[in-house]
Amino acid sequence: MNMAPPVLHAIHHVAVICSDYPTSKYFYVSVLGLSVIAENYRAARDSWKLDLALPNGTQLELFSFPNPPARPSQPEACGLRHLAFVVQDLDAYISWLEANGIVVESVRVDEFTHKRFTFFQDPDGLPLELYELPLYE
Repeated sequence: MNMAPPVLHAIHHVAVICSDYPTSKYFYVSVLGLSVIAENYRAARDSWKLDLALPNGTQLELFSFPNPPARPSQPEACGLRHLAFVVQDLDAYISWLEANGIVVESVRVDEFTHKRFTFFQDPDGLPLELYELPLYE
């Protein structure tokens, strides 16, 4: 079959399961600055679901579940490698994270795009990346 597939237009959301819901909620809302769309407790699952938004409409879903298994992350684990966020001013965002007690790796330059980026972790050790681009280059 030589037909082209239908078009995927964007990522709507990424879902993250956290081990300590209040800590992760604070991190993603107060430190990273994501906007809360909705927050719901799902009693049947003993689970919180927090819908967060980025300025371009992409969403992050933050879930809590009782006793989730640890995420294998080091060395490179199969599955989601990291979640990358676009920033316009990498240095300013790094300063903000460090002022909030977040350890940030040294800035690197992508060998192919020549763009600057760095990594840090959420409260559960999920690798997060900041990728510097003039807004929506």
